[in-house]
Amino acid sequence: MALILGIETSCDDTGIAVYDNTQKKLLSSMLFSQIKSHEIYGGVVPEIASRSQLEKIEPILSAALAQAGIGFNAIDIIAVTHKPGLVGSLLVGVCFAKGLAWGGNKKIIGIDHIEGHMFSSFLNDDGTTKTDLPFPHLCLTASGGHTSLYHIKEFGNFSPIAETLDDAAGEAFDKVAKMMGFGYPGGALIEKMAAEVDFEDFFKYPRTKHPNHEPMFSFSGLKTAVLYSLVKLGAYDLHNGPILENMTPELIRKVSSSLLVCVGDIFCQNVKLTFKKYPEIKALTFVGGVACNKYLRARLQEACAQQGKQFFFAPPRFCMDNGAMIAFVGGYKAEQEKFSDLHLDVLK
Repeated sequence: MALILGIETSCDDTGIAVYDNTQKKLLSSMLFSQIKSHEIYGGVVPEIASRSQLEKIEPILSAALAQAGIGFNAIDIIAVTHKPGLVGSLLVGVCFAKGLAWGGNKKIIGIDHIEGHMFSSFLNDDGTTKTDLPFPHLCLTASGGHTSLYHIKEFGNFSPIAETLDDAAGEAFDKVAKMMGFGYPGGALIEKMAAEVDFEDFFKYPRTKHPNHEPMFSFSGLKTAVLYSLVKLGAYDLHNGPILENMTPELIRKVSSSLLVCVGDIFCQNVKLTFKKYPEIKALTFVGGVACNKYLRARLQEACAQQGKQFFFAPPRFCMDNGAMIAFVGGYKAEQEKFSDLHLDVLK
């Protein structure tokens, strides 16, 4: 049980990787991104996503095996994302994995996409595995689809502490970017604009309140506050969208900066509340697409230093959806003998 093939097709990307569970090292990781196909729609179109994955998944498998320098017969176990995600996209990956497992007489393991992200911080950029990340630790997962805190006690042993009540952080970035006439996705553009005014908080958008000092996330109110500030400034019409002649570069920079500082405050406040509630936690990991944001990483690192905690984050190439994190999780599940069978099905 040495070589794990990881397959990830939960949304629009198609990722396949090979992980050596004996050497604890990634041998290959191939990814096909569909951002260009979906940006004109301002978000992911499920039908387009699944059709593209159906076309690309076999060539990506061939490329991943070639990069690893092995043939398919060398693979011992197939790990595949089967929840949560877009049903059509999940079906492409799961059906493909089941066909490979049946045809090649391989064992198969269904993987939770969020669990893949939770443990992606164990992968170094060069594909080796971290040995200094302690348990128990706190994990902040943040992307366009989820923003949550998890108490990670051991490999495969975790429990949720707080989840967003409405929008995810990445979703808020994308929606605000659309309000300002940006393309999709919006997170990187917002960070770039915010950096040009040194991450100053101009508009003082509302932060999440914490009844009884319990950690929790909510970004819908923040998104709405940004919308009505743009309306008040004459840069947005509720019926027709952005008023581009009034959406000046200066305004875009100020909105982007204020938004990002607000999200940073929300993240840090929740992390500090959780550290106080669970003093045994030794570190924080930051994972998911939003973890590519250097400003938010710096804010969280500072918050951890103030609390005497370690800070780790997934390398940028493993922040986005990818097969490597699925293969890694498949590795420790194989050691725990948590196998699935050919009745494996997709779950939303």
